[in-house]
Amino acid sequence: MTTLDFPLQKDIFISFFRTGMLGYGGGPATIPLVHKEVVETYGWMDDEEFSDILAIANTLPGPIMTKMAGYIGYQVGGKTGLVTALAASVLPTVVIMIALISVLINYREAPIVQGMTSAIAPVVGVMLFMLTFNFLRHSKKDLGWKVAIALSVVSLIAFELLGLHPAILIGALIIYALLKKSPSNNKKEGEAA
Repeated sequence: MTTLDFPLQKDIFISFFRTGMLGYGGGPATIPLVHKEVVETYGWMDDEEFSDILAIANTLPGPIMTKMAGYIGYQVGGKTGLVTALAASVLPTVVIMIALISVLINYREAPIVQGMTSAIAPVVGVMLFMLTFNFLRHSKKDLGWKVAIALSVVSLIAFELLGLHPAILIGALIIYALLKKSPSNNKKEGEAA
């Protein structure tokens, strides 16, 4: 696979452009759409790799969509893929902002605009819930249900009740995952001995 492969670059552009066009509501709304394109539609990575990218992107400053687009574009199509994915993820926002800014400013108090904004929130919530459930289901394979649910509950408490910054929480979970040996690693080490 070369980085100048036109069909690949076209697919990268289409996937991130489509995500940018449909991701009304900012970063959280785009994450399930990026997952759909990258994991399900094109199969460029699996759920585990996508969740790793999502965790790292959440710890870095800046918009999550551009961070994910840049990384995924680079992984899939090299430096050209990075530029293609970034351009495709930013272009819809620029076009929409230029084309619709005056309309949105003039009609932001209109009932239809308020209704659109209110109606999108439950859809984004359901999409994020489905993505979270999918990640939890996949973590069951490595950790087991008890540990996965326990880590989820502890994370929720640390984030919501204790006010722990998400980057610290994600870092702690990454360290836990690195220090914990999975059952499959223990079996491999036992077979090698």
